[in-house]
Amino acid sequence: MNIDLSGRKALVTGSTAGIGEAVATALAVAGAEVVVNGRNAERVAEVAGRLAADGVTADVGTAEGADTVIREIPEVDILVNNTGTFAAQPVFEIPDEEWLRYFHVNVLSGIRLSRHYAPRMARRGWGRVIFVSSEAAVQTPTNMVHYGMTKTAQLAVSRGMAQEVAGSGVTINCVLPGPTSSAGVLEMWKDLYPGLDAAEQERRFVADGRAANSLLGRLIRPEEVAGLITYLASDQAAATTGAALSVDGGLVPTIFP
Repeated sequence: MNIDLSGRKALVTGSTAGIGEAVATALAVAGAEVVVNGRNAERVAEVAGRLAADGVTADVGTAEGADTVIREIPEVDILVNNTGTFAAQPVFEIPDEEWLRYFHVNVLSGIRLSRHYAPRMARRGWGRVIFVSSEAAVQTPTNMVHYGMTKTAQLAVSRGMAQEVAGSGVTINCVLPGPTSSAGVLEMWKDLYPGLDAAEQERRFVADGRAANSLLGRLIRPEEVAGLITYLASDQAAATTGAALSVDGGLVPTIFP
C-alpha cells in the first residue's frame, strides 16, 4: 500500500513530542504539508524545522489559542486532534478546576478546531479529522478518572460529528492507543518508579500496572500509533468513518473494536 498525501495540508496539535511528533513526522514522510503546534515556541521551531513544516505556537486548550491557530491556518485537509494532558490522581481528590481543565484541554480543544475546519472540508468534498483518544475511553483507569472521562467524551464527539458530515467526503474517527512510551508517560514513571532506569520502569509498568493485560507485553511506540493515523488520513481509508480504532496491543479484552 502506497500512501501518498501530496497536496494535503495537515494540522497536528500537540506535535512537539510523543505521539503528536511521531504523527507529524509520518504525515510529512507521506508527502503532506504539515503544521506543527505546541505551547513552547523553541520546540515548535525545532520540530517544524526538522520536518520542513510550518509551525504555530498556541495553547489550543484555550479558546484564545484555538483562535490563534485558526487565524494563522484558516484551511486544512487533515486535522489530528492530539493535544492532551493526563496525570494520576485519586478521583475523590480531584477539584472542580481540574475536571474543567481536563475537559478544556482534552475535549474542547478538538471541538473548537473541528467546528471550524470540518464544515470547510465538507464544502470542498474531502477531509480527515482524527481524534487521538485512548483505551482509557472504554476501560476507565481508577487512578485517572478525569482523564478517562475526557477520552470517552471524544468518542461521542467524533461519532456525532461524523454523522453530521455524512456523505460529504469527510471522515471523522478516533484512535485508541494503549499505554504509549511518550515523554509524558516516561515523566510519570519517575514518580511511580523513582530511581529505576527506563527499561526497568517499563517492565514494572507492564507487569504490575495498566499494561499488564497487553498481548504485546510492552508499551506501544508513538510511531505505531502514527502508522494507523497516517492510514486514516489517506484516500485508502475513505470507507472508515464514525469509528473508534484500537492501537492498544490487545490490552482491552474484547473482540469488538
